[in-house]
Amino acid sequence: MPEWYTLGVVALVIVAVVVVIVRFRVNPVIALALGAAAIGLLTGLGPVDTVSTMTQGFGDVMMEAGILIGWGVLIGAMLNELGAITRLVESLMRVFGRRGIPYALGLSLATYLQTIFVDVLIVIAAPLARRIAPRLGRVGTGIVGVTFAVGLEMGIVMMVPGFAAVALAGLLGVPLGVMMLGGFAVVAPTVVLTIVLMSLFFRLGFWNPERDEQVVVRDDDEAVASVSTGGAAQAVATGHDPLVSTETGSVRTRVGGVPRGPAGSRPVDREEREQPLLLLFAPMLVALLLIAAQAVLSVAGIEVPTMQFLGSPVIALLLAVIATGVIGRAAVGTKRIEKAVVKGFQDGGQIFLLTGIGGSLAAVIAKGDLGAVLQGYFSATSFAPLLLVWAMAAVLHIAVGSVTLSAITAAGIIAPVAATMGLDPLLIALAAGSGALFCIHVTSNTFWLLQTFLDQSVRGTLKTVTVGVSLASVIALGMTLLISLVLL
Repeated sequence: MPEWYTLGVVALVIVAVVVVIVRFRVNPVIALALGAAAIGLLTGLGPVDTVSTMTQGFGDVMMEAGILIGWGVLIGAMLNELGAITRLVESLMRVFGRRGIPYALGLSLATYLQTIFVDVLIVIAAPLARRIAPRLGRVGTGIVGVTFAVGLEMGIVMMVPGFAAVALAGLLGVPLGVMMLGGFAVVAPTVVLTIVLMSLFFRLGFWNPERDEQVVVRDDDEAVASVSTGGAAQAVATGHDPLVSTETGSVRTRVGGVPRGPAGSRPVDREEREQPLLLLFAPMLVALLLIAAQAVLSVAGIEVPTMQFLGSPVIALLLAVIATGVIGRAAVGTKRIEKAVVKGFQDGGQIFLLTGIGGSLAAVIAKGDLGAVLQGYFSATSFAPLLLVWAMAAVLHIAVGSVTLSAITAAGIIAPVAATMGLDPLLIALAAGSGALFCIHVTSNTFWLLQTFLDQSVRGTLKTVTVGVSLASVIALGMTLLISLVLL
């Protein structure tokens, strides 16, 4: 096939996928599957090879990432049922105080809290965040908004156990321990620098409380955020905020189906026994430490059979699931933990399919000659393909509004180049994750959740989410390029 034809087919199909998702509201999983099939047929793979390649690509990615995503979903569902997040935020506030809480909370959201779904994290932690904001001064709401936005979004795509980060690692064949270490090397400084810079900008006048915050009427002591009819309609229109009541225009904060009481507290069930906070998070933290330790040993060329087994992500996270379940049963009873597990599987269904279909698309593209075609357009430096994958993910995200979808699609398209040029797949994953964070705006469900629950106006949310996370995206790209100098 001529070069122009191959590039043209892939470009047109990706544009078509974006259009059917945005304009016709087709589910991203179906749209990506159709796109993968179209690329295969139009580039000469033929019907049989197209289907087999899609199937193999789906299976290969799920073999790498499927079980890990499942374990993460289960851990997150159980921690949510145990009320661990609320207690954690309260503890961070006590320990780190007014000056340190944005950084402690931002790093927590971006790292070990990534087993919890983003929407759930926002709903659970928002009442406490609203209590923190006044302590940070006149621009406190803006600082809290940036902290949430940057921490949550960075963790999703760049930090294990974030499900998009796990999916990228599986798609590109990056060992999960390596992805975790590399992601942390980018995420930690990026989160801190972004909060520092945005806080400075806000204090210099970029944040105007009168215009960037909204007046909220709450039902006595209960965590209830009233939103304007327009804001509620916009949130409902995105299809992502089931807690919005179109009749009352209010949003009620719930955890595990139980209304939250004063100051984010939770009614205690008769069979519930409060466990030490460190104990609740211990299984997950130990699992992450085991994975990181094995990654370090692997890089150092040291083989320890026991660590190779326990530090395997599948085993480490499985042990964390079992231990969290045991602790949970002792704390809230077997029925509630079983219910949380069922809910976790329900919530994780689309993540499994999206991850697998991303692998199908990447496999179909890799089967053709796109890698050889793109290689001809790159110089010998590794910066060009990294900048390209960042820009590709950024454009896809602006169009589609999905951080996960844009990162996976961009990584799948550029993956053949990594193989032909000897570029470390970790760098591709980090660049794709960085680009997918650029310009989060009104098509994102996270945008509307943060606007509603953190008492921001749309104008204010554009500053904290769109500008703040875009700044993080650029900083993360810079960190990725620095890492590339070390690895290459």
